[in-house]
Amino acid sequence: MRRRIAWGAPSAAAAVAVALAVGLSNSAPLPASAAPLAGAALPAVFPTPQSVARSGDDIAVTSRVVVVTDERTDPSAEARLVEYLKAHGAARVDVTEPHRMPKASRHRLTVLLGPAQRPDIARTLGRTDSPDRTDGYAISVRRGRSDVVALGGHDGAGQFYAVQTLRQLFQHAEGKRWKVSNVQVSDFPSMALRGTIEGFYGQPWTHAERLDQMDFYGDIKANTYIYAPKDDPYHRSKWRDPYPADKLNELGALAQRAAANHVRFTFAVSPGESICYSDPADRVALKAKLQAMYDLGTRAFSIPLDDISYTRWNCDADLRTYGAPGRSAAAAAQLALLNDLQQNFIATHEGAQPLQMVPTEYGDLTDTAYKQKLRASLDPAVVVMWTGTDVVPPSITNAQADAASKLFGRKVFVWDNYPVNDYGNTSGRLLLAPYDKREAGLSDHLSGIVANPMNQPYASKVAVFGAADFAWNDRAYQATANWQRAMSYLAGGNTAATDALLTFGDLEHLAPTFGSTPWQSQAPRLSTQVTRFWTAWDRGDREKAVRELRIYARAVEESAATIRSGAVQRGFAVDAAPWLDATQLWGSAAVKMIDALHARDRGDRPTSDRLAAESRSLQARAKAVRTAPSRNTWGEVTPKVGDGVLDSFLVQADTRLALWDTGGGGQNLALTGTATASSVEQNLSQFAADKVNDGSLGSRWASGYSDDSWVQIALPAPARIAAVTLAWEAACATEYKLQTSVDGTTWTTVETVRPESCGNDVVRISGGDPVRYVRMQGVERRSTWGYSVYELGIYGSPSVGEGD
Repeated sequence: MRRRIAWGAPSAAAAVAVALAVGLSNSAPLPASAAPLAGAALPAVFPTPQSVARSGDDIAVTSRVVVVTDERTDPSAEARLVEYLKAHGAARVDVTEPHRMPKASRHRLTVLLGPAQRPDIARTLGRTDSPDRTDGYAISVRRGRSDVVALGGHDGAGQFYAVQTLRQLFQHAEGKRWKVSNVQVSDFPSMALRGTIEGFYGQPWTHAERLDQMDFYGDIKANTYIYAPKDDPYHRSKWRDPYPADKLNELGALAQRAAANHVRFTFAVSPGESICYSDPADRVALKAKLQAMYDLGTRAFSIPLDDISYTRWNCDADLRTYGAPGRSAAAAAQLALLNDLQQNFIATHEGAQPLQMVPTEYGDLTDTAYKQKLRASLDPAVVVMWTGTDVVPPSITNAQADAASKLFGRKVFVWDNYPVNDYGNTSGRLLLAPYDKREAGLSDHLSGIVANPMNQPYASKVAVFGAADFAWNDRAYQATANWQRAMSYLAGGNTAATDALLTFGDLEHLAPTFGSTPWQSQAPRLSTQVTRFWTAWDRGDREKAVRELRIYARAVEESAATIRSGAVQRGFAVDAAPWLDATQLWGSAAVKMIDALHARDRGDRPTSDRLAAESRSLQARAKAVRTAPSRNTWGEVTPKVGDGVLDSFLVQADTRLALWDTGGGGQNLALTGTATASSVEQNLSQFAADKVNDGSLGSRWASGYSDDSWVQIALPAPARIAAVTLAWEAACATEYKLQTSVDGTTWTTVETVRPESCGNDVVRISGGDPVRYVRMQGVERRSTWGYSVYELGIYGSPSVGEGD
């Protein structure tokens, strides 16, 4: 898409516990708890509980702890509980049954784990509400002769999630001792399905990476993983063929690890490119593929029918059976297949979850013959996935979700294409912005949300952490707080490493869409710092300006080394390696340039010139970094780091140095100019020429569909130009000329530019007479669309009294 074993599953409890132990030994150490947000009266718990309240003084974790379980205690929850207690001060953990509990002692903490209705747990929970719903749980901490913690779940998953919340209630006490926050928790998920779909194009995740993901999902209470990598041939092009034995073994191990973390392993197979819907042999082959996974313990299945054509058939038999290809005929063929699978495979296999499907029309709210037929005839049990109002939606609202549910005749299951980076707009990007712009209350309209992650699994954890929190409790979700917690999770609770990740994440904050307008602001923290710098600089408070921005630039420069120092999950540093390399260079270049400005301001031009030259060299080295080897379909490109903010600051600073003696040098003169263009796409006002110099990256000029299209800015007065910047949308140029003119009639080409990819171009201009006009003259388009530019910047110094 462009863009669990059932809880009563065949695997034995002992096998699950073994799988869990393996998972714990291979995963990165977990933070006990990140520091609560300033002023918070309670420890920060994510996903955010439905209800949590402090009930008294905290209790100590004693060197000996008694854990009370019975035959209804979930083995995965028990294994994790013992592990966490030993990691937080318990030298010995005794597991016993309720009727064998030792006498109360102040030297032993007692933890009760099992069904919330178990008498000892129910007594300890007291007035703490125990949710009577799937995945719900309650926690109560009681002080007494023997302090007691009760962890009661509605089901096995609820018990497991109670333990995951307890993990975050451990707090440092005096010395090396630990304590448990004295709270009462009543909690359950707002959405039934929460997790990810590995559904991107490009290099699929490795087996080891997927195993790590299952442990991660357990930590964040996500219960769904859909296996659907587009570039697994046995998932798509070779769907009829059985998996080789080694791959089948891997999938079996993955399903087992998922079960150990209460994650529903969902196997997807996508036959739409070649299936003959009316051929009984293809139905048999598809059911055999699902049967093989069922035999491994898989109990959830999906049939994605996205990114296929419904204007042609794959066989003549379908033409005879369903008629001429088209929306209605495609829906009829798909209905026959999906209803057969639901009624004659899912319904006949014990423990199988309702079939999931992805419609061919998955990303809009237009009612069509295709949707009408699905709505009228698709088995009510089948779960329908929907991506929002676009392939990569900038937002999802309650009204949209309600409309989608009406279109498909059931609550839809959102396949959220964020933070996936397998499409052109994301070339060179890690998408590390927080999960955001999904409206509170969606739980009333959706059956769940799964995020489609990046090819980089560890880097994807930032947004997936947020998606899981939102799906758990959408009404309490706070993107900023969640983002900070996600970075702390990746950093193992280490404060310095968390800060480094937040600094790095700010540089990778942009989240472009398939459309023209980014829905996350790029480098917001850095942008604020730069704005403060120039404001202070221009009002004469230059020492303060230099001091404050240099501190931040040093943080950028040092963030890569801190992230690689060992506290952050190693996989993240591997995923982000090219971006970290580039960040260190860009940060060093910024420090040098700030120092160059400072030296020049103190009258030391030789030092300033040397530092500026060193900065330019570092910038060139940063631009030479490549995403190699690349996991993404966009290949080996320059990793983007704070683009449009960091590079623009460096251009402006360098321009000010170049025009130091001319007065006013380094201003973006384009903001006071008048823009005109040879054409505007379909004469639409939202793409008019004046969008190219309105100072907003949320708007753009778009041309007609011609290679020789141009856009130009007429300045209010002649100026000496030192640099021109162009911020391109995805429809950029393969080649263009940068031209200047005194009178708007006779033009001089100052540079012919052949960009490597769509992004931000910075063209420096040496010397020259004052000019009034600057033009981007297209030579060759990169796409069938016209040219599309967010902003054209002109940096220089007005030459008062010269020219026109």
